[in-house]
Amino acid sequence: LDWSDLDLFLRLNGPEENWNQVKVLIPHLFTRTSPERCVRCAVVGNGGILRGSKKGKEIDDHDFVFRMNGAMIKGFEEDVGTKTSFYGFTTNTLKNALILYRRDGFTRIPQNPSITYVFIPSNLRDYLMISAAIKGRPVASGRDKGDKPWMYFGHKPSQNFKILHPEFISYVTDSFFSSPLLHNIRTKHLYMPSTGALMLMTALHTCDQVSAYGFITKDFASYSDHYFDSVKKPLQFFANHDMKMELRVWASLHDRKVLTLYQGQT
Repeated sequence: LDWSDLDLFLRLNGPEENWNQVKVLIPHLFTRTSPERCVRCAVVGNGGILRGSKKGKEIDDHDFVFRMNGAMIKGFEEDVGTKTSFYGFTTNTLKNALILYRRDGFTRIPQNPSITYVFIPSNLRDYLMISAAIKGRPVASGRDKGDKPWMYFGHKPSQNFKILHPEFISYVTDSFFSSPLLHNIRTKHLYMPSTGALMLMTALHTCDQVSAYGFITKDFASYSDHYFDSVKKPLQFFANHDMKMELRVWASLHDRKVLTLYQGQT
């Protein structure tokens, strides 16, 4: 992705002070390469369909493994594997996962020198967090002021951080997830594809072969919300995501052999 595109986007879509906050990100934007050999990627969501699946080894056999949000591994290795290449999140989903899933055992995000952390920008809050992470300093301003990014990621060199291009998010939204929620006056400013959807689309635009695990399927009501839930909970639907649209997209892409969607034991 060309920095000049984001340069123009930010200048046209934000006040000067916002632009100044993200200048530090110039060398750290997400880039994609064209591998010479077939690269196989697994994208692992957190859906309850994975509990008891025994898909861990199959997942780890991929070249790269994408995870996101409450990516709990300990105790679930047989079902979800142990390998993490990319971890995707917004600042909001990361912090919420650490709060909401703590009682289930999720006390920190995956940490390893080989992991690339992929920020998904939903607002200025995310740019402030990645700026602080790259500089190795506490967050300078905003609702997360004083937060120490290394508490989440460990002491990482700047090359371990990437960020999704806002125009890529817009393209994915317009092309695949143009939900009626975008046209509802109460939800249009809240709506964006889920973190899992954006990471899966990132993999589809980066890898040669993609397999998706733990994503919503037509029989979602048969499973708990998450594979790590200590008590079975129904999948929750919120106004900021259109999960039923995402269900249809994944089923369609699977039927067209664009990706392989794990749909439970057959």
